[in-house]
Amino acid sequence: MKFLQPVLLFVLCFTLVSVHSFGQTIMTAAPQLLTDPFLQLPTANSVRVVWFTEFVGKKHTVAYGENLQQIAKATTTKLSRTREDQKSRVGQQTQDGQVYQQPTKRDVWRHEAEVTELTPGVRVNYRVTSEREDGAAVISDVFTLAAKPEPGTPLKILLTSDHQLKPMTAANLQKVVETVGRVDAVWFAGDLINVSDRASEWFDDNRGNALFPGLQGRAKYEMQHDGVKVTYTGGQIIQHAPMYSCIGNHEVMGRFARKNSLNNEFDDTFPRAVAQKLYSGKSLIDNSFNTTTYEEILTLPQSKTGGKKYYAVSFGDVRLIALYITNMWRTPKLDEKYPGRYQEADKDLDNPENWGYGQIIYEPIAQGSTQYNWLVAELNSPEFQQAKYKVVMFHHPPHTLGDNIVPAYTDPVQIIRNQQDKITSVRYEYPHNADYIIRDVVPLLEAANVQLVFYGHSHLWNRFISSEGMHFLETSNVGNTYGAAWGDRKREVPTGYQEKYVALGDPNDLEPVVPSIAPLLGEDGKPMPYLASNNITVFSIFDTATGKISSYLFDTRKPDSEVMKFDEFQLR
Repeated sequence: MKFLQPVLLFVLCFTLVSVHSFGQTIMTAAPQLLTDPFLQLPTANSVRVVWFTEFVGKKHTVAYGENLQQIAKATTTKLSRTREDQKSRVGQQTQDGQVYQQPTKRDVWRHEAEVTELTPGVRVNYRVTSEREDGAAVISDVFTLAAKPEPGTPLKILLTSDHQLKPMTAANLQKVVETVGRVDAVWFAGDLINVSDRASEWFDDNRGNALFPGLQGRAKYEMQHDGVKVTYTGGQIIQHAPMYSCIGNHEVMGRFARKNSLNNEFDDTFPRAVAQKLYSGKSLIDNSFNTTTYEEILTLPQSKTGGKKYYAVSFGDVRLIALYITNMWRTPKLDEKYPGRYQEADKDLDNPENWGYGQIIYEPIAQGSTQYNWLVAELNSPEFQQAKYKVVMFHHPPHTLGDNIVPAYTDPVQIIRNQQDKITSVRYEYPHNADYIIRDVVPLLEAANVQLVFYGHSHLWNRFISSEGMHFLETSNVGNTYGAAWGDRKREVPTGYQEKYVALGDPNDLEPVVPSIAPLLGEDGKPMPYLASNNITVFSIFDTATGKISSYLFDTRKPDSEVMKFDEFQLR
């Protein structure tokens, strides 16, 4: 009871001062939506409208049409794993906690209605209404929706990834709308948030840069340079355009409720094969890893074998394949105190339940795996082969100057050393010639004439072209970059291991392409083939009318400066 009292006090205060109420049990204030409505899974004559509240309500509807006279009723479900904890930044809670001292359930309800009988190419007005149990109702603003575009429709598609509440995200998305206007779709290459089960990261982190506010023009993130403060609001994007995403490592949660914070639970992903042995008879999902919250929040296309985890969809002239290619990020530091990419912590050598097992791969993609076989079938499908543009999106980079491409994308090879029947070390090797993306996936894509592979993970912009003419683009720079392995800056890689881990350049032997219009210059005055900055943010737009992909930069240190196009290339 002592813990509940400050929570109730917080709810009362926050409901009075915030745009979004936080307590679904408090019925004295006007109801609020937790998000604006947004669009998902359009078909030739329909689209899904989704929104969230913190009250279950008794009636949720979408009004649509020229005079908003047509009504679609929503189905309501409750998110099963959304929580807050001592690291949450929500309401009046600061970085030091105060309200939550441990993971605590937060009730969030999801509402989804299907708007039907749409005509391709015709935009329709819509708004949503949620009525609370006491009869009080809240109505959204009016937005527009449309059915899935037909082939031949010119489209502008935003390419983005790795938002993770980073400092420049709101500025980035605001500049998208100011520069190109309304986009027709968003392709999101993973890492939408940091900790998937932390509700406030999706909806209402009090720093003003949660995922949905940024993509809906309701962010409120303040940046300051040279004493000048600017507040960025993000862009009103997904209220009008559907978003297609793939799973990044930050969409994956670890062993459920085993740790005392959501950060620790996120870090506690565990191999399924080991979990089957250690936790026989118990839930395999709860004792290994899961993407439950990600899948509950988003309505995405589904494949027969992968569900929402990997899928393919046609959108105008494009066939987009979204793959589940990501692994557990672990520190490259050779620190005996922590489980890392290359070794286990000394203190846990006798306790395999606490091992990290290296950078485990969540979904197999090696030749012969279920996902690989599905990909082969998709690449041979009429929908794929007849598409004008063939694009593949996943999270982990096949080519990059970033740090996260090392070691190779392969299952860790465990090496246990013993002395007098006592474990003295546990190491992990990653054979470079067994990289599943380079060895198995890329040859498939090149043979199928894929024009673009789009990905994220390393928080920078760079691109590459293979000898076969396939383009690779990483455009994930919204702040907190980790730099590039170029010039004098090397990746942190171990020595004394069997493998030789590459410290500079792309370890998979492609040269980065220098931006075609206005590259940044290095200290030596030479053009740099990448952009990795905590001050300059980047976004990319795919224009299907021309086949061109244009990348733009904005210097947040100069809030009155113009957005500048610095690179452009064309898909063959």
